[in-house]
Amino acid sequence: MIATAEHAVQRTSRAWIPIAFAMFAVGWGANQFSPMLIVYRHELGLSAAAVAGLFLIYAVTLVPGLLVGGRVSDRYGRRAVVLPFVALSPVATLLLVIAPRDLAVIGVSRALAGLCSGMVFGSATAWVQELSHGKGVRRAALALTAGFGLGPVVAALLAQWAGDPLQVPYLPHLVIGPAAAAFLLRTPGTGAVPSVRRGWPPAAVRTWSFWLAIAPAAPMVFGSVALALVVLPEEVTSPRTLSAGFAGLMTALTFAAGIAVQPLARRMPAAYGIVAGLCCAAAGTGLAAVAVRDGDRALAGVCAILLGVAYGMCLMSGLRQVERLAAAEERGAVAACFYVLAYLGFAAPYLAAGLGAVTGRTGALAILAIAALALAAWTAGYAAWSAIRSSAPIEHATES
Repeated sequence: MIATAEHAVQRTSRAWIPIAFAMFAVGWGANQFSPMLIVYRHELGLSAAAVAGLFLIYAVTLVPGLLVGGRVSDRYGRRAVVLPFVALSPVATLLLVIAPRDLAVIGVSRALAGLCSGMVFGSATAWVQELSHGKGVRRAALALTAGFGLGPVVAALLAQWAGDPLQVPYLPHLVIGPAAAAFLLRTPGTGAVPSVRRGWPPAAVRTWSFWLAIAPAAPMVFGSVALALVVLPEEVTSPRTLSAGFAGLMTALTFAAGIAVQPLARRMPAAYGIVAGLCCAAAGTGLAAVAVRDGDRALAGVCAILLGVAYGMCLMSGLRQVERLAAAEERGAVAACFYVLAYLGFAAPYLAAGLGAVTGRTGALAILAIAALALAAWTAGYAAWSAIRSSAPIEHATES
């Protein structure tokens, strides 16, 4: 009897693993496409506008998926939302393998990948939190970061040295994706609270704390990544020397730094973690202006590390703030709203291009660095004001 009870507890304590693996797999499938944009541009002769359009298609379906998925999973349970879209994620990859040179099919694939990401990320984050007993933020952030990082690195390496750069890079996800869906089949669902009446947006999102303490810094989560993975590789190399291999190296540096810093972010008060992340974003973007001016690839690598630290700090600290604000019955919807704001950061390359048309490339990056520093000052000021107002520390609870 005792052994049976211990076995049940052990199974429950490990129930979060398949969900985290599902986040990893969907993150892999979503981001494996990033270094492939270089390959498509060379192999298919695509214009810069066409490449930007492929990226935009993903975002167009991602945001509605986030907003719908989180709210529906709060209403009907996590499993009902996460499982089918984890299963659909490798279908999006399969389309890329079947029709590697058909631009319309590639567009459909990206739309499906965006929808899967949106439906899964917010819902699965809440699901992991519910099964992790205080460690959910760390586990969700690590799973997502690992998928975002390893997917494009493996794809870039295979694209650089494999025989068929338009098909072989996608084969690993055709193994990982179905395996993740199979593991989820035996995972218990949680989170369905049909009796609770919910408004929209969620109550936590209607608070000043969300919009003044979390929202301003959220775009720097993926804004930092976009600068490191999209802007820097293009700016420090020429079109002739730009390669999927170098893009993969920048990806590896960025996400390795993002993973490495997360334990530190977990131990810091969340508000201070956001401030530290924004300061790293400012430093990385400021150095990027110098790297772009001099065409210095080594310095660009240093910038990728700093921007990766910014990503890891802002993601972990932002999710901790969300967990603190959100009630259990709206956790998925609030996490999804945070991810929506975070994904706005992928507009950073377009913002840099627009500013660059006026101020030049280095001037644009300098302006973005100053903006990140201003956000850090704002967040620090608001945190200090909140502490004074409540006559208590901002936050001292840490995850075990």
